[in-house]
Amino acid sequence: MEAKPNIVTDDVVDLEEYAKAGHTPPRVTHYRIRIDKNKYDVAVPSMTGRELLILAGKTPPTQYMIVQKFSGGQTKRIGLDERVDFTTPGVERFMTLPLDQTEG
Repeated sequence: MEAKPNIVTDDVVDLEEYAKAGHTPPRVTHYRIRIDKNKYDVAVPSMTGRELLILAGKTPPTQYMIVQKFSGGQTKRIGLDERVDFTTPGVERFMTLPLDQTEG
């Protein structure tokens, strides 16, 4: 059996470290997620795009988009009401971008 990386501390799994090590994150009480350059500890196994944007201080969330980055470089845009499961293998981090403002 392959050893898991030593990146679980006090029941907190760092998703970025698990993805880089090629391991599937286990179900635990807290997950450490990275949005842009900041890390956040959350006590839920999944969140919506809207919840992630609010957590990162990107309000109103309708003015931003959030992109999920997987190990290996693939990216996926997350809809505001789309749920992201933190136990999915390869979830590395999230990036936010402001949406273009339309001139009125």
